[in-house]
Amino acid sequence: MQVALFKGKTGLFLDSSVFNNNPAMKNILPIITLTTLAAAASAQSAVAPAGLSYNRVGLSYGFDTKNYGLTASALIGNSNVLIQGATTINSKAAPGSSNGADVASIGYVFKNAALGTDVIVSIGSNEVYGISFRRDLGNAFEGALGYSQANQPGAAKNIQTWTAEVAYNLNKQYSLALGYSDSNATGVAGDSQLGLTARYNF
Repeated sequence: MQVALFKGKTGLFLDSSVFNNNPAMKNILPIITLTTLAAAASAQSAVAPAGLSYNRVGLSYGFDTKNYGLTASALIGNSNVLIQGATTINSKAAPGSSNGADVASIGYVFKNAALGTDVIVSIGSNEVYGISFRRDLGNAFEGALGYSQANQPGAAKNIQTWTAEVAYNLNKQYSLALGYSDSNATGVAGDSQLGLTARYNF
């Protein structure tokens, strides 16, 4: 069981392979995630609010893994509870890999926690815990840093992942982000990765 690393994005996404290994549970996690995102989206305005947006969808491309990915996140109603989901498309990271590596997480956003920086803590399946930081850098730029750890019972080591991203907001709805990610995991998942993400804020 491994942590799925969607390179080029800051944030915590959790590997749902534990569900996929059980046919009865295979589709439960993606359905719950997408249903929650849809409910949260329906409660939001069509125009993104001022400040950093957490209600967004993104299409990413990893230059090293040659993978595409879809991501979505949303705050539930007017709360600071954040639901995130992602899936791979045309996965080429490893022989035998396939589409639909679904991942999900739930977190809480502490807005403007210190010096204009938002702090997001996340937790989810497979004992993955994470913290990330987002800040408006001015002139339509924003930056983000993240760290996560996957505690795997019986494994030789816990998997630690560090991420960094700089994004440029074209307007209130669209943004482009360049991200870097690295991990102490072995193989492709542990190599330093560079990726580009196009996002739409709703």
